[in-house]
Amino acid sequence: MTSPANELFNTPLQPLKQEIYDVFWGQPIRDSGSEAFWIFYARQCEYALHEDGIHVQARTHEDIIEVVRLLKAGCKRSEIRDVLRPRFRETHNNKEELMDRSINLAANLLLMINFDDVPYSFSGRHQLLWHDGTLPACLQAHFSHPPALGHEGIKFQRVFHAMNLERFAGVQIVPTSNLLDHLRLTHDDTRVHVFHHVSFLRVQSKDSLLPEKLVEETIRTLALLFPSDDPVMKRHYRMMALESTCDDQLLHAGFLVTHDRQVEKFVYWHDRLVVLKQIFDEATPKTISQWWFDRRNGVQWYTFWIAIVVLTLTLSFGLIQSVEGALQVYGTFRGDKS
Repeated sequence: MTSPANELFNTPLQPLKQEIYDVFWGQPIRDSGSEAFWIFYARQCEYALHEDGIHVQARTHEDIIEVVRLLKAGCKRSEIRDVLRPRFRETHNNKEELMDRSINLAANLLLMINFDDVPYSFSGRHQLLWHDGTLPACLQAHFSHPPALGHEGIKFQRVFHAMNLERFAGVQIVPTSNLLDHLRLTHDDTRVHVFHHVSFLRVQSKDSLLPEKLVEETIRTLALLFPSDDPVMKRHYRMMALESTCDDQLLHAGFLVTHDRQVEKFVYWHDRLVVLKQIFDEATPKTISQWWFDRRNGVQWYTFWIAIVVLTLTLSFGLIQSVEGALQVYGTFRGDKS
């Protein structure tokens, strides 16, 4: 009989968490930052089990662990179905769908990549389609496309980071737990999604199904946008990490020296970074706060604020003169009445 603690809708206890970590990544649990992963894990299980779990075969954490072992062993999707098919205890008309959703859930938890949309809902997340073959082959096919955009004239200066994206260009940082959505722009280019799970990326071992260079480059994009050597940046985003379910290691992703900030050193996220930098470069101040923070054009910045000061002084002196004139008229009127 299945222990209640092992059921998928319950948060796994510490011994089971350690087993999950061992099977997934072959490493002990790290306290720092691991909470963000377990929040993600619980939410994905909750989504999968909606409507009393009628859309998925998996019922326990051990079911997930078993599928992950098969995924890491290089089994094809059809071979995993063959293992899962005898596990049905009741007759179902949609066995293939139930098994596929269990496989997709396990792959999602292992890689933090969305493989399956929740039925009858719209998540807005990108989805990686995997219908057959092995999971590593699917990942290799998806992430092997070379950059399509040119990068002539694109430079990642020190001023290019997440805080200034918000201050200069009005681009809001939106945390995401779907690796496919990393650096994706939405809402008319006013929001950029950032995969914040630095702890997850760092526990990937050499036998991880994710391409090693993809993991390393993703961490570098976070070091580019959230440089850990910038104290103002760390203070600014510390509250975001506290108020949301962000990995607290996001602010410890490191920082990039000039040599590592060259755009040609980014391959997997090259095109999204190029578009993001273009939006940053083309942004012009539209609000008072943007005029204050955006000092890239020093002449324009000083001209604007000198004009504001002159206008303020002119209005102030005009108001003072108007008040003095009114008082003089009032005094004259009172004198005439006397």
